[in-house]
Amino acid sequence: MANKLPKSFHCSTEFTLAVLGGKWKTVILCYMTQRPCRYSELRRLMPMVSDKVLTGRLRDLLSAGLISHRHGGGRASPGAYSLAAKGRSLSNVLHQRYQWGHDNAGKFHVEVGEPLKAFERDKPRA
Repeated sequence: MANKLPKSFHCSTEFTLAVLGGKWKTVILCYMTQRPCRYSELRRLMPMVSDKVLTGRLRDLLSAGLISHRHGGGRASPGAYSLAAKGRSLSNVLHQRYQWGHDNAGKFHVEVGEPLKAFERDKPRA
């Protein structure tokens, strides 16, 4: 991903959008501001995304150094993706985008869900 970026940008917003490029990267990062996520959890949280797209976006975010992947100890303990230091530096920006969408969806006559809360509520307790 880093090799695909131009060497210069007209403004910093243009650069930020190039790094975050597309809605799925931002959605993934927003979930990870809450907690680390396994691949299977991301699949359930984002049912509209294909495996190919999700895998590609995770690869892009890893390449950019925004997330990290900790490998689990085998099949019983799958690895998890979490925010790296660069990704954590986006936490305020991501929260503000989330909050703006939450606060303004009604003004655009749309409904927005909260899949992470539903996921936590429906998750079997250990």
